Amino acid sequence: MIKKTALQTQPASYFSDVEKCVDAILAKVGRRIVFGMPLGLGKPNHLANALYKRAKNDPSISLRIMTALSLAVPKGASDLERRFLEPFAQRVWGNYPALDYLEDLSNNNLPPNVEVSEFFMKAGVFLDNLMEQQNYISSNYTHIARDMLANGVNVLSQLVAKKVIDGQTYLSLSCNPDVSPSIVPMLREMEAKQGYRVSIIAEVNNNLPFMYHDAMVPDSTFDMVVDNPEYDYTLFSTPNMTVEMADYMIGMGVSTLIKDGGTLQIGIGSLGDAIAYAIILRDQQNDRYKSVVADLELIGKSGELVDQIGGTDPLEQGLYGSSEMFVNGFLELYKAGILRRKVYDDVTIQRLLNDGEITEQVTPAMLETLVVHEAVGTQLGKKDVAYLQKFGVLRHDLRLVDHTLHTADGLQIEANLANDVALRQINEHCLGSALKGGILMHGGFFLGPMSFYNFLNSMSEEDNKQFGMTTVDNVNHLYGNQELKALQRKDGRFINTCLMVTLSGGIVSDGLEDARVVSGVGGQYNFVSMAHALQDGRLVMMLRSYRMKDGEAASNIVWNYGHITIPRILRDIVVTEYGIANLRSKSDKEVMAALLNVADSRFQAELLARAKEAGKMPADYQIPAQYRNNLPEVLDAKFKSFQVDGLFPPFPFGNDFTDEELILGRALKGLKAKMGNMVGTMAGGIFNVIKGGEVPEKALPYLQRMQLERPLTFKDKVVQSLLVTELIAAGHA
Repeated sequence: MIKKTALQTQPASYFSDVEKCVDAILAKVGRRIVFGMPLGLGKPNHLANALYKRAKNDPSISLRIMTALSLAVPKGASDLERRFLEPFAQRVWGNYPALDYLEDLSNNNLPPNVEVSEFFMKAGVFLDNLMEQQNYISSNYTHIARDMLANGVNVLSQLVAKKVIDGQTYLSLSCNPDVSPSIVPMLREMEAKQGYRVSIIAEVNNNLPFMYHDAMVPDSTFDMVVDNPEYDYTLFSTPNMTVEMADYMIGMGVSTLIKDGGTLQIGIGSLGDAIAYAIILRDQQNDRYKSVVADLELIGKSGELVDQIGGTDPLEQGLYGSSEMFVNGFLELYKAGILRRKVYDDVTIQRLLNDGEITEQVTPAMLETLVVHEAVGTQLGKKDVAYLQKFGVLRHDLRLVDHTLHTADGLQIEANLANDVALRQINEHCLGSALKGGILMHGGFFLGPMSFYNFLNSMSEEDNKQFGMTTVDNVNHLYGNQELKALQRKDGRFINTCLMVTLSGGIVSDGLEDARVVSGVGGQYNFVSMAHALQDGRLVMMLRSYRMKDGEAASNIVWNYGHITIPRILRDIVVTEYGIANLRSKSDKEVMAALLNVADSRFQAELLARAKEAGKMPADYQIPAQYRNNLPEVLDAKFKSFQVDGLFPPFPFGNDFTDEELILGRALKGLKAKMGNMVGTMAGGIFNVIKGGEVPEKALPYLQRMQLERPLTFKDKVVQSLLVTELIAAGHA
């Protein structure tokens, strides 16, 4: 939680007008502003736009915006895409205010007195944007606070939720307590000791879920609070997208590496959803799960590793989540009752739980065990009673007065556990029923579909408090209370995504060899390091085995590459749709053999030849026969049989699309591939429509949705014909 400093004696100033807040910022810090905002959802869009507009109109203001993952509502690259997206965007993103600086940045149109530096970019969006590429700052997530200070940040702001509790106004950092609780005390100290002029501002949005623990702060934390219900806007959401075959197959492989009673870290997107789905399948439909595992030969090829670090049986103990990003997959695991292993903010209790000496059920034996392990003394003092009440071992309504416990129903019991009579009375009248304060999930920030936010908003306070939003300093590494963190994160599985893997085990995740940044490092290195630091931790890198490049398949397992995110010395486990490669502690030839086994077979021979040419593989080495059939069509045949059996739906956790939009989406995908080819078999259909051929009645709702029911231009007539052809082929017209 953010702590108050000597200069924080004044209550926050409240503003109902964002322009007046900008006036106050300029009056306090001056006209040179380095403006820090959280990544993703937590940006105060109204304040950011007002500040940017002021600088855009006043060249005497120097504005540098420092943030990460600036989000924009998709608009579509073509007229057809815009027709599809606009009604969807209005329904999903509502009155979400676009970030004006992002629009100008995307068009290379920032004014000369404004600069934007991001630590993490939306993947692939800014590859050809010179300003974004040049001003990008490469930094580990846990170093963001340090790097923002080094760059002179003097204005800090974020979106918050608000609640009045016991007559006091509290604000919740909600989706982004990731950095602010670390950087604010440093800024306050600079303000107190160096006269550094600082403004820390909150913008209230009543749609934002109110989260507790480290996310909950008094409003006096901030210098200024922008609070006007008219500024509430639809939260930016990330609709669930289709989970493809490769994602599901990777998810199945990863799910076998998860230890019952262990710790899970996953990310956003279709791969995260695939992992969550596979874990739920493992737990709730275990026979079907094991049948798929057998068909994919996961045990036959990697059974020793699965037995050692994972499993395929139902998850009786459940899992605990510890991830920089609290994603929808974790919420689905919670709904399924799998995210249920709680951790506690106490070394003794956590160790005893891990060792099975106690359970969450409070018993006389638990009290005795805590005494034996010196968590409390036999003569209970105020600290002992407070400790036992905090964790629910003693009832909350007990009072300690002069070495005597007073119960709510009037009993007075000597607070001496060495006294057999007193101990018996304490066991009978003073014990709680179950441990309190357990956390199911620690996260640094969240972002997800609208259903994710709605679920958090609908939670009871008791259930909500099982999700501990905190700083990345707490989540992403072990420094600071390392003993407790290591105990909580037992059997940690830190699961990340990469773009490419070199045959020697180097990981490419954030950029290209021409130095262009695809996204950013974020917290990946933090989790890689932690996986190796924890005795029972493992790193799992997920990789789609190939990509399409200029219309042709290209391997994502490569001989070498001119940019590396994670060096090969930190290699561990790589999972592709074709299986699991265990690289930890292996020799170079063993690493290469393992990666060849999970590569697409279209590229295996060339990769092996390169390795032999370099002298890194024995000249007579051959890839085992069981791994030489790693082909998309082979895997696709298996996948379709699984789908016929009711498994692996396109949207495992729902979606924001209407049935009509789902059908249109598939048709438009096929249409996009054919738009450049107006000859051959398509010509007849085009001719018929142009000459007044009848449009099938079943196609009319789809054409109306795309504003193509009465095409006037030649282009629209052609597009209508192509779309109808796709709908007919799919059986929808």
